[in-house]
Amino acid sequence: MRILISECKQEVSSFNPVLSHYEDFLIDKGEAVLAYHRPVRNEAGGAIHVFEQHGGVELVGGYSAKGITSAGTLSAAAFRRIAGEFLDAVRAHRDVDAIYFALHGALAAEDVDDCEGYLLEQTRAIAGPHMPIAASFDLHGILTDRILTHLDVFTVFHTNPHVDFFETGQRAARLLLRFLQGGLDPAAVRVKIPALVRGQECITSTGTIKRCYDRAIAFENSPSGLSGSLFIGNPFTDVPDLCSNVILLADGDSAAAEAEAISIANEFWAIRHHLQQPLVPLAEAAVAAATAKGRVVLVDAADATSSGASGDSNAIVRALMEAGNRRTCLAPIVDAPAVDAAFQAGIGATLEVTVGGQLDPKRFPPLPIRAKVRVLSDGRLRSESHGESWYAGRTAVLEADNYTIVATTRPVSLYDRTLFLGNGQDPALFDMTVVKSPLCQPRFFNDGAEKVLNIDAPGATSANVKGLGHTVVERPLWPLDEIDSYQPRAKVFRRAK
Repeated sequence: MRILISECKQEVSSFNPVLSHYEDFLIDKGEAVLAYHRPVRNEAGGAIHVFEQHGGVELVGGYSAKGITSAGTLSAAAFRRIAGEFLDAVRAHRDVDAIYFALHGALAAEDVDDCEGYLLEQTRAIAGPHMPIAASFDLHGILTDRILTHLDVFTVFHTNPHVDFFETGQRAARLLLRFLQGGLDPAAVRVKIPALVRGQECITSTGTIKRCYDRAIAFENSPSGLSGSLFIGNPFTDVPDLCSNVILLADGDSAAAEAEAISIANEFWAIRHHLQQPLVPLAEAAVAAATAKGRVVLVDAADATSSGASGDSNAIVRALMEAGNRRTCLAPIVDAPAVDAAFQAGIGATLEVTVGGQLDPKRFPPLPIRAKVRVLSDGRLRSESHGESWYAGRTAVLEADNYTIVATTRPVSLYDRTLFLGNGQDPALFDMTVVKSPLCQPRFFNDGAEKVLNIDAPGATSANVKGLGHTVVERPLWPLDEIDSYQPRAKVFRRAK
């Protein structure tokens, strides 16, 4: 059997004023797709591992477009180019026996609000109605009917924070192999829930949401189950289908899956008020951090680059300075001009620059600092989470009295310590660290901290979703709107044999 492997992954925030472009993706083609992913513990890496352990499978590298990080809406020209190259790989390999795609689900372009659905629809048109197609998704994806119409089998992350990249790809590969062996009759059951959720109670191992995920996983592992999870969406991708979903994939009769999906959706709706992140006002958080005795984690999820924000917020650093903070603080800020100035000055030089507000100046006025250049690097990193290549562009560590700023040319994901450690800064050695990610594995920052403060700061990925300005999403949608009653309904997708 010959199986084509391709990838297209990026998560966008519609509220980030900076468009993302083709140059914001790492592109691989052909054999390079397989070579890159074999040692990496992501979805495609997991799928490759399963396929190569299975006798009689030949892998065909297709195309890979990996966003360097989540970002603003993808430009129309960039998506046309990426989609064209992605589909060219499908056309070039029509003779394969099956296809596996590693997708995200929350990629939106200026003129296409369901990029993954478009890619699957066009792939189906090229490959034909009988080509087995499997895909894996992030649980922060936006699920659409178009996606489900053109897939045979699929898997979705089970963990948040995500620690099952590799395993999700493995599950998808095993499911595709079962489908190729014949005898499966997959039926996808979707139940939409008109709710946006965010925060600590969405942690799948400990949060209130855990029971909903446990039930979906139990269905996946049941005799009639093939796959099960929930899409909780990315609240910052303002597209028509944004909402939460229960998604179960059954083998054969879908009645049990429909009943279970509706039951899970009712349970989710009942706990929705718990699935919101309590936030501490910015000025209050600055005082609490400045007066604490132990280490403090300052969670700036409003500027989470892993969710699509610009990364150039200086709001927390500014508030700490205004509060008279004298404790040491480590913070990341995207600011290409500040980095350029540091490279021109050189290591050891002192310079006066502004930091922040280069990309989203309406939210973040530039902050003047006087700083010493401590470290310069090319910004090429390997994620400590799963080994993915990260490229922050030229990077400078600037020390402004008790504040250490890791300034990058490009935004990169900040759900672990890679950016800090890769530039010689250990968060454990600072009194406080600004963490621009809503949820990280506890061992990276939270373990041993006296306080973890989730801050109500400005930004394109604020958990205070009512203030973001959704205009495209289908309404009503809680908590943007009050909803008096909710009656879940199951929709079944079954591909013609």
